[in-house]
Amino acid sequence: MNSDNPASPDPVAPRPAPPGPETGSPASADTAASADTADFGFRQVPRAAKAGMVRGVFDSVAQRYDVMNDLMSLGVHRAWKQVFVAAMDPRPQYRLLDLAGGTGDISFGWLRRGGGPVLLTDVNANMLAVGRDRAIARGLIGDVALAVADAERLPFPDRCVDRVCIAFGLRNCTDKDAVLAEARRVLRPGGRFFCLEFSRVRVAALTPVYDAWSFQVLPRLGRMVAGDAESYQYLAESIRTFPDQETLAGMMRRAGLARVTVRNLSGGIAAIHSGWRL
Repeated sequence: MNSDNPASPDPVAPRPAPPGPETGSPASADTAASADTADFGFRQVPRAAKAGMVRGVFDSVAQRYDVMNDLMSLGVHRAWKQVFVAAMDPRPQYRLLDLAGGTGDISFGWLRRGGGPVLLTDVNANMLAVGRDRAIARGLIGDVALAVADAERLPFPDRCVDRVCIAFGLRNCTDKDAVLAEARRVLRPGGRFFCLEFSRVRVAALTPVYDAWSFQVLPRLGRMVAGDAESYQYLAESIRTFPDQETLAGMMRRAGLARVTVRNLSGGIAAIHSGWRL
Protein backbone atom coordinates (compact mmCIF):
# COMPACT_ATOMS: atom_id res chain seq x y z
CA MET A 1 0.00 0.00 0.00
CA ASN A 2 1.05 3.59 -0.46
CA SER A 3 2.44 4.85 2.84
CA ASP A 4 1.82 8.50 1.93
CA ASN A 5 -1.46 10.01 3.07
CA PRO A 6 -2.36 13.19 1.14
CA ALA A 7 -4.85 14.14 3.85
CA SER A 8 -2.26 13.89 6.61
CA PRO A 9 -1.54 16.89 8.85
CA ASP A 10 1.96 18.30 8.41
CA PRO A 11 3.56 14.91 7.60
CA VAL A 12 7.03 14.22 8.96
CA ALA A 13 9.58 14.27 6.16
CA PRO A 14 11.25 10.87 5.71
CA ARG A 15 15.00 10.55 5.79
CA PRO A 16 17.30 7.72 4.77
CA ALA A 17 17.18 4.83 7.25
CA PRO A 18 19.99 5.06 9.79
CA PRO A 19 22.78 2.52 9.88
CA GLY A 20 22.41 -0.49 12.15
CA PRO A 21 23.71 -0.53 15.72
CA GLU A 22 27.44 -0.04 16.06
CA THR A 23 29.65 -2.97 16.92
CA GLY A 24 29.96 -3.25 20.65
CA SER A 25 26.49 -1.88 21.44
CA PRO A 26 24.74 -3.53 24.41
CA ALA A 27 23.37 -6.95 23.58
CA SER A 28 19.62 -7.45 23.63
CA ALA A 29 18.16 -9.36 26.53
CA ASP A 30 16.68 -11.77 23.99
CA THR A 31 19.95 -12.35 22.12
CA ALA A 32 20.65 -16.07 21.78
CA ALA A 33 24.03 -17.72 22.20
CA SER A 34 24.62 -17.15 18.50
CA ALA A 35 24.29 -13.66 17.04
CA ASP A 36 22.93 -15.34 13.90
CA THR A 37 19.73 -16.58 15.57
CA ALA A 38 16.72 -14.99 17.25
CA ASP A 39 13.79 -16.29 19.26
CA PHE A 40 10.55 -17.04 17.45
CA GLY A 41 8.45 -18.10 20.38
CA PHE A 42 10.31 -20.97 22.01
CA ARG A 43 12.25 -21.77 18.82
CA GLN A 44 15.51 -20.31 17.63
CA VAL A 45 15.38 -19.28 13.96
CA PRO A 46 17.88 -17.56 11.63
CA ARG A 47 17.98 -13.92 12.70
CA ALA A 48 17.35 -12.67 9.17
CA ALA A 49 14.25 -14.85 8.90
CA LYS A 50 12.39 -13.69 12.01
CA ALA A 51 10.88 -10.51 10.56
CA GLY A 52 9.33 -12.41 7.68
CA MET A 53 7.98 -15.09 10.01
CA VAL A 54 6.42 -12.48 12.30
CA ARG A 55 4.96 -10.73 9.26
CA GLY A 56 3.34 -14.01 8.27
CA VAL A 57 1.71 -14.32 11.69
CA PHE A 58 0.19 -10.86 11.44
CA ASP A 59 -0.83 -11.32 7.82
CA SER A 60 -2.82 -14.27 9.14
CA VAL A 61 -4.45 -12.47 12.07
CA ALA A 62 -4.79 -8.91 10.71
CA GLN A 63 -8.54 -9.06 10.10
CA ARG A 64 -9.13 -10.66 13.51
CA TYR A 65 -6.55 -8.73 15.50
CA ASP A 66 -9.04 -7.31 18.00
CA VAL A 67 -10.52 -10.76 18.52
CA MET A 68 -6.98 -12.04 19.10
CA ASN A 69 -6.32 -9.43 21.78
CA ASP A 70 -9.67 -10.16 23.41
CA LEU A 71 -8.79 -13.85 23.54
CA MET A 72 -5.28 -13.28 24.86
CA SER A 73 -6.36 -10.87 27.61
CA LEU A 74 -10.01 -11.86 28.18
CA GLY A 75 -10.92 -8.38 26.97
CA VAL A 76 -8.86 -6.61 29.62
CA HIS A 77 -6.52 -5.16 26.96
CA ARG A 78 -9.14 -2.49 26.30
CA ALA A 79 -8.85 -1.18 29.86
CA TRP A 80 -5.04 -1.45 29.72
CA LYS A 81 -5.00 0.68 26.56
CA GLN A 82 -7.13 3.36 28.19
CA VAL A 83 -4.68 3.56 31.10
CA PHE A 84 -1.77 3.61 28.63
CA VAL A 85 -3.17 6.46 26.55
CA ALA A 86 -3.97 8.52 29.66
CA ALA A 87 -0.39 8.04 30.89
CA MET A 88 0.92 9.57 27.66
CA ASP A 89 -0.75 12.87 28.62
CA PRO A 90 -2.27 13.74 25.22
CA ARG A 91 -2.15 17.45 24.35
CA PRO A 92 -2.95 19.26 21.09
CA GLN A 93 0.63 20.53 20.72
CA TYR A 94 2.16 17.05 21.03
CA ARG A 95 2.85 14.87 18.00
CA LEU A 96 2.67 11.10 18.51
CA LEU A 97 4.61 8.42 16.66
CA ASP A 98 2.74 5.13 17.12
CA LEU A 99 5.11 2.22 16.38
CA ALA A 100 3.69 -1.16 15.36
CA GLY A 101 0.38 0.67 15.63
CA GLY A 102 -1.47 -1.77 13.41
CA THR A 103 -5.19 -1.33 13.74
CA GLY A 104 -4.90 2.08 15.37
CA ASP A 105 -6.34 1.59 18.87
CA ILE A 106 -3.70 3.71 20.60
CA SER A 107 -3.68 6.42 17.93
CA PHE A 108 -7.45 6.76 18.05
CA GLY A 109 -7.46 6.84 21.84
CA TRP A 110 -4.81 9.57 21.75
CA LEU A 111 -6.92 11.68 19.40
CA ARG A 112 -10.11 11.15 21.39
CA ARG A 113 -8.33 12.52 24.46
CA GLY A 114 -7.26 15.67 22.64
CA GLY A 115 -3.78 14.69 21.46
CA GLY A 116 -2.14 16.29 18.46
CA PRO A 117 -1.43 14.77 15.03
CA VAL A 118 -0.45 11.11 14.82
CA LEU A 119 2.02 9.24 12.66
CA LEU A 120 0.65 5.67 12.65
CA THR A 121 3.24 3.13 11.50
CA ASP A 122 3.56 -0.61 11.16
CA VAL A 123 5.99 -2.87 9.32
CA ASN A 124 3.01 -4.95 8.17
CA ALA A 125 0.99 -3.35 5.38
CA ASN A 126 -2.04 -5.57 6.01
CA MET A 127 -2.24 -4.45 9.63
CA LEU A 128 -1.81 -0.82 8.63
CA ALA A 129 -4.59 -1.16 6.04
CA VAL A 130 -6.95 -2.18 8.83
CA GLY A 131 -5.89 0.92 10.78
CA ARG A 132 -6.43 3.13 7.73
CA ASP A 133 -9.93 1.77 7.15
CA ARG A 134 -10.80 2.24 10.81
CA ALA A 135 -9.50 5.83 10.75
CA ILE A 136 -11.68 6.57 7.73
CA ALA A 137 -14.74 4.99 9.39
CA ARG A 138 -14.18 7.12 12.50
CA GLY A 139 -13.67 10.35 10.57
CA LEU A 140 -10.10 10.64 11.89
CA ILE A 141 -8.08 10.16 8.73
CA GLY A 142 -7.33 13.89 8.52
CA ASP A 143 -5.46 13.68 11.83
CA VAL A 144 -3.51 10.52 11.03
CA ALA A 145 -0.53 10.08 8.71
CA LEU A 146 0.24 6.47 7.80
CA ALA A 147 3.57 4.89 6.94
CA VAL A 148 4.80 1.34 6.47
CA ALA A 149 7.96 1.56 8.59
CA ASP A 150 10.27 -0.79 10.47
CA ALA A 151 10.57 0.31 14.11
CA GLU A 152 14.20 -0.87 14.09
CA ARG A 153 15.14 1.51 11.24
CA LEU A 154 12.79 4.48 11.19
CA PRO A 155 12.84 6.68 8.06
CA PHE A 156 12.18 9.87 10.05
CA PRO A 157 14.47 12.73 11.10
CA ASP A 158 15.97 13.24 14.54
CA ARG A 159 13.92 15.05 17.20
CA CYS A 160 10.68 15.18 15.22
CA VAL A 161 8.00 13.99 17.69
CA ASP A 162 6.96 14.55 21.31
CA ARG A 163 5.75 11.05 22.14
CA VAL A 164 6.72 7.61 20.86
CA CYS A 165 4.65 4.61 21.82
CA ILE A 166 4.55 0.91 21.06
CA ALA A 167 1.76 -1.33 22.36
CA PHE A 168 2.05 -5.10 22.17
CA GLY A 169 4.61 -4.77 19.39
CA LEU A 170 8.07 -4.66 20.93
CA ARG A 171 8.16 -8.38 21.68
CA ASN A 172 7.78 -9.14 17.97
CA CYS A 173 10.82 -7.05 16.97
CA THR A 174 14.08 -8.85 16.28
CA ASP A 175 16.40 -6.15 17.64
CA LYS A 176 14.68 -4.54 20.59
CA ASP A 177 17.72 -2.43 21.45
CA ALA A 178 17.54 -0.87 17.99
CA VAL A 179 13.86 -0.01 18.50
CA LEU A 180 14.61 1.73 21.79
CA ALA A 181 17.55 3.62 20.28
CA GLU A 182 15.42 4.76 17.35
CA ALA A 183 12.63 5.85 19.68
CA ARG A 184 15.05 8.04 21.60
CA ARG A 185 16.54 9.44 18.39
CA VAL A 186 13.26 10.71 16.98
CA LEU A 187 12.07 12.18 20.29
CA ARG A 188 12.50 15.88 20.92
CA PRO A 189 14.28 16.79 24.17
CA GLY A 190 11.63 16.59 26.88
CA GLY A 191 9.74 13.94 24.91
CA ARG A 192 8.71 10.56 26.29
CA PHE A 193 8.69 6.94 25.15
CA PHE A 194 5.96 4.56 26.29
CA CYS A 195 5.72 0.78 25.92
CA LEU A 196 2.70 -1.36 26.78
CA GLU A 197 3.50 -5.06 26.67
CA PHE A 198 2.67 -8.40 28.23
CA SER A 199 5.14 -8.96 31.03
CA ARG A 200 5.92 -11.22 34.01
CA VAL A 201 3.13 -12.11 36.42
CA ARG A 202 3.89 -10.84 39.93
CA VAL A 203 1.09 -12.71 41.73
CA ALA A 204 2.13 -16.33 42.28
CA ALA A 205 -1.45 -17.61 42.43
CA LEU A 206 -2.11 -16.31 38.91
CA THR A 207 0.80 -18.11 37.27
CA PRO A 208 -0.64 -21.64 36.81
CA VAL A 209 -3.99 -20.29 35.64
CA TYR A 210 -2.29 -17.90 33.21
CA ASP A 211 -0.02 -20.65 31.85
CA ALA A 212 -2.94 -23.02 31.32
CA TRP A 213 -4.88 -20.30 29.53
CA SER A 214 -1.93 -19.35 27.31
CA PHE A 215 -0.75 -22.79 26.25
CA GLN A 216 -3.80 -25.03 26.49
CA VAL A 217 -6.84 -22.86 25.84
CA LEU A 218 -5.62 -20.02 23.63
CA PRO A 219 -4.29 -22.09 20.67
CA ARG A 220 -7.53 -24.08 20.62
CA LEU A 221 -9.58 -20.89 20.58
CA GLY A 222 -7.33 -19.59 17.81
CA ARG A 223 -8.12 -22.67 15.77
CA MET A 224 -11.86 -22.34 16.38
CA VAL A 225 -12.20 -18.58 15.96
CA ALA A 226 -9.55 -17.79 13.36
CA GLY A 227 -8.67 -21.19 11.94
CA ASP A 228 -5.08 -20.58 13.03
CA ALA A 229 -3.71 -22.31 16.13
CA GLU A 230 -0.03 -21.88 15.24
CA SER A 231 -0.08 -18.07 15.21
CA TYR A 232 -1.74 -18.00 18.60
CA GLN A 233 0.76 -20.53 19.93
CA TYR A 234 3.60 -18.25 18.76
CA LEU A 235 2.02 -15.20 20.37
CA ALA A 236 1.68 -17.00 23.71
CA GLU A 237 5.29 -18.18 23.52
CA SER A 238 6.55 -14.72 22.52
CA ILE A 239 5.19 -13.33 25.80
CA ARG A 240 7.27 -15.78 27.81
CA THR A 241 10.50 -14.98 25.94
CA PHE A 242 10.04 -11.21 26.26
CA PRO A 243 12.29 -9.44 28.80
CA ASP A 244 10.77 -9.04 32.25
CA GLN A 245 10.02 -5.66 33.80
CA GLU A 246 13.47 -5.00 35.26
CA THR A 247 15.34 -6.22 32.18
CA LEU A 248 13.35 -4.01 29.83
CA ALA A 249 13.83 -1.01 32.13
CA GLY A 250 17.58 -1.61 32.00
CA MET A 251 17.51 -1.82 28.20
CA MET A 252 15.72 1.52 28.05
CA ARG A 253 18.36 3.14 30.25
CA ARG A 254 21.16 1.75 28.07
CA ALA A 255 19.39 3.26 25.05
CA GLY A 256 19.75 6.68 26.69
CA LEU A 257 16.25 7.09 28.10
CA ALA A 258 16.09 8.67 31.55
CA ARG A 259 13.74 8.58 34.54
CA VAL A 260 12.50 5.14 33.49
CA THR A 261 9.39 3.94 35.33
CA VAL A 262 7.39 0.70 35.32
CA ARG A 263 3.70 0.33 36.13
CA ASN A 264 2.33 -3.21 36.43
CA LEU A 265 -1.20 -3.92 35.25
CA SER A 266 -3.34 -6.85 36.39
CA GLY A 267 -0.66 -8.28 38.63
CA GLY A 268 2.08 -7.94 36.03
CA ILE A 269 0.29 -9.72 33.19
CA ALA A 270 1.02 -6.48 31.35
CA ALA A 271 3.20 -3.49 32.19
CA ILE A 272 3.68 0.09 31.07
CA HIS A 273 7.29 1.22 30.74
CA SER A 274 8.08 4.89 30.19
CA GLY A 275 11.22 6.97 29.84
CA TRP A 276 12.24 10.52 28.93
CA ARG A 277 14.62 11.96 26.40
CA LEU A 278 16.34 14.70 28.41
